[in-house]
Amino acid sequence: MNDQQLPDLNILREQIDGIDAQIQSLIAQRAGIANQVAASKRSDKNAIYYRPERESQVLRAVKARNKGPLSDEVLVRLFREIMSACLAQQKPLNIAFLGPEGTFSEMATYRYFGHSVQAMPEASIDQVFSEVEAGVADFGVVPVENSTEGAVNSTLDMFLSSPLKICGEIDLPIHHYLMSKQEKLSQVKVIFSHRQSLAQCRAWLKANAPDIETVAVSSNAEAARRAAYSEYAAAIAGQATAAIYGLYILHQEIEDQADNATRFLIIGRQLLAASGDDKTSLMIAAKDEPGLLYHILRPMNEQGVSMTRIESRPSKRGRWDYVFFIDMEGHVDDEPIVKTLKEIQRFTQHVKVLGSYPKSV
Repeated sequence: MNDQQLPDLNILREQIDGIDAQIQSLIAQRAGIANQVAASKRSDKNAIYYRPERESQVLRAVKARNKGPLSDEVLVRLFREIMSACLAQQKPLNIAFLGPEGTFSEMATYRYFGHSVQAMPEASIDQVFSEVEAGVADFGVVPVENSTEGAVNSTLDMFLSSPLKICGEIDLPIHHYLMSKQEKLSQVKVIFSHRQSLAQCRAWLKANAPDIETVAVSSNAEAARRAAYSEYAAAIAGQATAAIYGLYILHQEIEDQADNATRFLIIGRQLLAASGDDKTSLMIAAKDEPGLLYHILRPMNEQGVSMTRIESRPSKRGRWDYVFFIDMEGHVDDEPIVKTLKEIQRFTQHVKVLGSYPKSV
């Protein structure tokens, strides 16, 4: 195509300006209607302002309508920010997460809720649960499993006693960076990181830093903070953490698995209605008897219920006493799951529904 056939740049810019004005006008209309919805809910003392299942339905519709050129991921992120800003007109959601600033939990918080929330960093997973239970936070964000290292046991253990429900999930790709005040790895004497991150980078550390001491700390952000105040220390953390704490990135993406990801749970105080594409999580307690696992799994097979995950953890009620954590596809009100739970209860001591929630969009 020669220059004479190219569209006039000024005309294209005018078209973009016109479309931008239309987009802004439509966003304002949406925000106005959102205000009307909020006003309607204020008249009902039992109304819930934020409904994860409704938001999930909206985002699925965004993906279904998408015909490019922008990717589904980009459009979902844009619409999530719009919904976050509209909801925050009344009062921003308070979201507790495993802090401090710069953790992957903070990244998951903004990825799930958008940036128009009040993010509340907490020192531990149990404090995230406590803030939500007390009503100080509307929801919490906690890691539950990593694709390389498996379950985050401290999160599972909280469900043994907590009344909170799982209200959502988000899968976050995890990339680890080695950072330090020093500019060369040869000047580093100790590496700080969360124990899960150290495990996810085990092979790289063995190959590249076999003689450097590694020390597990409460979070990757805490590791970066320590590295910032230690002359010969480094940290393994997320890329954004280096800028927060003024550290040089010595090596990037040092995780052993390129597709490394962590699944985070959204915890709240309500059991959600069905969204149309859900998961249900259970905690099952039972006596250790022959055929126990068979009696738990058989009803799922008979009802055509797909199990996506199973973990066992000590119940902390007695030696060698365990509970099972099970994820299955479907909502707790779906007939196949209703029948499945009824049958499982015949052979177990206790079945606790931890939540029925939308699958990660």
